[in-house]
Amino acid sequence: GTDPSGDRFEFLNTELRKDKVDIIDEHYYRTPEWFLQNAARYDKYDRNGPKIFAGEYAAQSDKVVSIHNKNNLRTALAEAAFMTGLERNAGVVAMASYAPLFAHAEGWQWTPDMIWVDNLRSYGTPNYYVQKLYSTNRGTHVVSALQNDLPLTGQDSMYASAVIDKGTGELIIKMVNAGNLAAIKDIQINGAKKLGASGTQTLLTANDTNAMNSLDAPALISPVTSALKPKGNLLRVELPPHSFTVVKIRI
Repeated sequence: GTDPSGDRFEFLNTELRKDKVDIIDEHYYRTPEWFLQNAARYDKYDRNGPKIFAGEYAAQSDKVVSIHNKNNLRTALAEAAFMTGLERNAGVVAMASYAPLFAHAEGWQWTPDMIWVDNLRSYGTPNYYVQKLYSTNRGTHVVSALQNDLPLTGQDSMYASAVIDKGTGELIIKMVNAGNLAAIKDIQINGAKKLGASGTQTLLTANDTNAMNSLDAPALISPVTSALKPKGNLLRVELPPHSFTVVKIRI
């Protein structure tokens, strides 16, 4: 339904679980802060109950149904942080869908939207690039990404999830630094006999969290990929403030 909490949600969630439905559709149109605070939402969901379809979600920079909502970096990073929880709990969350998808710059009914167009041009928002980085780096199996034996769900403004892709033989780690300070993470890869000679680090960030792409500057905020070299089974990753990072390396 349309609410992720409250009396209506509790009633519908309880009744649907009583009916033993296969899947429950949850929607979240909330502030960036809500998304950051709910990265662990599904960590304690019943593994034997209905699956979850995150059927509609988008962080609202102003408020729900506001004409002032923007597709800025702040909202994109909040969604990326929340999605680490979706990925970590893939056994519960079967599907997820950002919404809405398209809007015309001169005739829209709702904002934010993932892709904006006019009659001749189009551009992807920072939110689009978050979705693309997740969808093209899905992996096949979830693995643990822990700090002090706990998932990273906002400690020191850090969020993380990890998967392996058995088809490509790669480990894929997604990390969000939602804080104002840069961080360096030394990641110990356990269980791998040997890491590849080099990997990649794809970074989505900007100096201003209110920054946005536009028809005139469609790639102002877009992913940049660089090489990353391990030392043994250790990866040192630099995380700029207000950034989303995807690390890939063969294992």
